[in-house]
Amino acid sequence: MYDLLTGPLLWLVFIVTFVGLIVRVVMYIRGLNWKLDRVAYRPHLGHGLKHAARSIVFFLIPFGTHSWRSRPLFTILFFAFHIGLLVTPIFLEAHNVMLEKSLGIRLPGLPAGVADMLAWTVVVGGLFMVLRRIAFSDVRILTTAYDYILIVISVAPFATGLIARYELGNYDFWLIAHILTGEIWLLALPFTKLSHVVLFFMSRMQLGMDYGIKRGGMKGTSMSW
Repeated sequence: MYDLLTGPLLWLVFIVTFVGLIVRVVMYIRGLNWKLDRVAYRPHLGHGLKHAARSIVFFLIPFGTHSWRSRPLFTILFFAFHIGLLVTPIFLEAHNVMLEKSLGIRLPGLPAGVADMLAWTVVVGGLFMVLRRIAFSDVRILTTAYDYILIVISVAPFATGLIARYELGNYDFWLIAHILTGEIWLLALPFTKLSHVVLFFMSRMQLGMDYGIKRGGMKGTSMSW
């Protein structure tokens, strides 16, 4: 089972995830309509891309926007959760050993203590997100069972990984559970709301281009809007 999950099945998961995310990006771009959005994307591409980059950078900086500064606790937990979610799988030493065996490539590895801290941050952050959706009416009204399932899918690889790491039960069982839940998480990326891993950048780019081109960004130029 281990050889199957870390061999052919893992490569299939990587291919489906990678191709699926590319398709989501292409579909997003093809769905843009300058007549509907009233933004002349192509004629003012250079100016638009400048503001698109600015939009992304400012949103990726903790407390870089008013929305982040107005909710400091949520901002800290949000960024900590997502940093752990992305950094841990990529730079975990055990994952790098597998990568080196498969492709001969080795990325810098995280110290065990740092990896543990990041993994716990994801688990605690996931719990916070569940409690937030229950406690705050403005979020609760928009929440369905689907949203809770996505949180479970995202947190499960880290929870099972920690259980296997500390050998709190049958190590082989929890190792297989960790690999399976990790592959389920990867497969969910292009087919669920988790596709915001790439669509976040697309939507921020669109907003940046929108404001940079149309909403005063080109004021004083020959722009006809």
